[in-house]
Amino acid sequence: MASEWYRRPTRSRELFITLLLTALLVVIWVVWQGLRAPDSRRSTDASTQAIVLRPPFNADVTQPLPKMVATDTRRVALGQQLFHDVRLSANDTVSCASCHALAAGGVDHQVRSVGILGGIGSVNAPTVYNSGFNLAQFWDGRAPNLEAQIDGPVQHPLEMGSSWAQVLAKLRADAALVQGFAAVYPQGLDVDSIKNAIASFEQSLVTPDARFDRFLRGDKAALTATEQHGWVLFQSYGCASCHQGVNLGGNMYEKMGVMGDYFAHRGNVTEADKGRYNVTHDTQNLHEFRVPALRNVALTAPYFHDGSAATLEQAVTVMARYQLGRDLPAADLADVVAFLRSLTGASLEDKKP
Repeated sequence: MASEWYRRPTRSRELFITLLLTALLVVIWVVWQGLRAPDSRRSTDASTQAIVLRPPFNADVTQPLPKMVATDTRRVALGQQLFHDVRLSANDTVSCASCHALAAGGVDHQVRSVGILGGIGSVNAPTVYNSGFNLAQFWDGRAPNLEAQIDGPVQHPLEMGSSWAQVLAKLRADAALVQGFAAVYPQGLDVDSIKNAIASFEQSLVTPDARFDRFLRGDKAALTATEQHGWVLFQSYGCASCHQGVNLGGNMYEKMGVMGDYFAHRGNVTEADKGRYNVTHDTQNLHEFRVPALRNVALTAPYFHDGSAATLEQAVTVMARYQLGRDLPAADLADVVAFLRSLTGASLEDKKP
């Protein structure tokens, strides 16, 4: 009976064989697609149009910071001046450096930053150092680059509370500044040149030559045995699956609470806790945040978007529990923290707490 199909008319037999081969090809294609698909997290919304891969954890996905980046020194100088200029705020009391103090690791060490008239922000201020390596700016990634990011604090009512019209009126009254911009930018001093200058300065804030960088470049004596073991643990536990690349983070988004409901346990959920959902309005992005970069992390307490972890030890413990589903033994926790302290750039070594 099983062979009766073969004795049917030729046209029916050919049709059967064609359908059989087509089904076989479909199965092969589906299997091939499954094998070739990387383990990835993709962000393709209009604000970034970026594809963010999540490679397996290994040393190959982590590189040392470049020792220098290409910058226009004239634009950097103008941006440095404006970064510290309180005239960007409505009442001339707050500058970019107020929340991103360069002498303090590029942060203000507040749970949430304080703006004009004592206004309290909704999230913890991330470091400005090495921020040019991030895939996007802000915890929720709503600004695709550093220039777009500048619009936020200048016009936010709780931060600088100003407007570009007000900023331009004050800065254009400064003849020396106007002359400086005219010498560098064809259009002179305007909103775009202001943002470009500040962004150029921020892009120059690279902190290379941490002891870990020297280790990655082949100097195995740059890290102690404890720090090297911490680096091994950092990889084997899976921390490096998100904290990788040149900035050890900052190049993908991840949900806060992969292995447990962090927000239910913490309580007092806020609008800011929705994370990337506030940008995309996609429920899949609820509680997702840009993975924080770990460069100079020993200098940037408190930690997380909510500033809830006061120490590195607390931050690693929370991450292990809610992202990895693990409770680290005390010895492993100490070694991982020791490794993280090796990520401080050479220029900031003397600023360690």
